[in-house]
Amino acid sequence: MGDIRLGVDVGGTFTDLVALVGGEVKTAKVPSTPKDQSEGVMDSLKAAGIEATEVAAFAHGMTVATNALLERSGARTALITTEGFRDILEIGRQNRPALYDLTQDRPAPLVPRDLRFTVKERMGRDGVIEPLDSSSVSEAVEALREANVDAVAVCLLFAFL
Repeated sequence: MGDIRLGVDVGGTFTDLVALVGGEVKTAKVPSTPKDQSEGVMDSLKAAGIEATEVAAFAHGMTVATNALLERSGARTALITTEGFRDILEIGRQNRPALYDLTQDRPAPLVPRDLRFTVKERMGRDGVIEPLDSSSVSEAVEALREANVDAVAVCLLFAFL
């Protein structure tokens, strides 16, 4: 492994590379390859004259993912979350511009309600409060099969603990 540090951003049109090679900054810009983004990344390495085996640190950004979120053009995605928190995406936070204006327009949640599923479980700061219920997992999996989704996000309350 070498000592080159680089960052690559994959956008909808171009893939950009910036690398630190022995104190020198190298850049490259190549067309993005939407069918296989890794091809654009490898093309940018080639354009910069860098071998993958020389890379010690690699940071990967995807403007294309940000654009998909902003344009809401990403994959049909379902969400599995802790029972009782199905609607938290829609409820959101209380930092609205006009807190008491019930008629204000609110953006649609990233995952529509019919694609949000729950499982029985609960974590707390000291560990498991309610163990994961396997039958609720089976129910969620069956509902996912019927929903015909492309991707599934699993976001359980306090799962990071």
